[in-house]
Amino acid sequence: MPRIGLAVVVTLSVTLLPLAVTAQSGAKLPRIGVLTGTVQPPSPRANALLAGLREFGYVDRQTVAIEWRLSGGKMERLPDLAAELVRLNVDVIVAVDNPTIVAAQRVTKTIPIVMILASDPVGSRFVASLARPGGNITGLTVQSAELQGKSMQLLKEALPHVSRPAVLWDHSEPERYQLARSAQVAAEALGLRAQLMGAGSLAEIDNAFAAMARERTDAVIVHGSQTIFPNRGRIAELAMKRRLPTMGWSADTVEAGLLMSYGPNFLDLHRRAGYYVAKILRGAKPTDLPVEQPTKFELVINLKTAKALGLTIPQSLLLRADHVIE
Repeated sequence: MPRIGLAVVVTLSVTLLPLAVTAQSGAKLPRIGVLTGTVQPPSPRANALLAGLREFGYVDRQTVAIEWRLSGGKMERLPDLAAELVRLNVDVIVAVDNPTIVAAQRVTKTIPIVMILASDPVGSRFVASLARPGGNITGLTVQSAELQGKSMQLLKEALPHVSRPAVLWDHSEPERYQLARSAQVAAEALGLRAQLMGAGSLAEIDNAFAAMARERTDAVIVHGSQTIFPNRGRIAELAMKRRLPTMGWSADTVEAGLLMSYGPNFLDLHRRAGYYVAKILRGAKPTDLPVEQPTKFELVINLKTAKALGLTIPQSLLLRADHVIE
């Protein structure tokens, strides 16, 4: 019995020792704030971010504490959510897209901010330059404007008959206008007449598709936003109802039912954000970490949607696709 008692004491001592040391030293887990629209575990994008952090030894509730703050697609909530993260005194803020970056930038000039899906970060005045960010913001950019020409070319290659595409964009995020305009210019360069259709709510998305019918639109290029992303399934339904082929911006839009997408690998960008967070938690300053541009791009095609629309995707395009949903 004495031996058993001693073993229990030793076991408990070994188990509790790290806790005791932590308590005595007053050490706290580093705290990461994630400011986003709808991305949270167990979504693929959130899991990719967590995987990127794990690569550097940061595991939620073990070696780091992660505070998720979601707007639910309601941008008016972002200022309060960003201010809440500042009050929590987080060590770094991960801001997923332009609206969240703006909200974080307005409430702190000292807490490091890591961007994931920044569109035109220099033009949006998030950073001074990609090579030398300056200030407290760095991270990744999606190079959105430069991709519009490629996306339009792929759409035209898949659907040679297209002549009047619509560009569905979110007018509630003003910085999205230049991106929509870039798509329109790219369409004009291919001899297409593209019309911009702004929609900042689900009701306006429905109205936009009604307007497309009146304008005899024959395809839709869909741009992402905090409102449009969570409604991608509804957009796919509306497009199917009106027999409109669609071009999205990421693989998960095609998985939701859109016909095609071309753009950066968004999961890779979320995973890569873990590198920036780890570097900052280990003492690096955002101004010393250049903004990275995408290195992985993917073409995704949904053959189920093509079949439902009565379309035949050229074999040459299918062979170049990174993913084909059948």
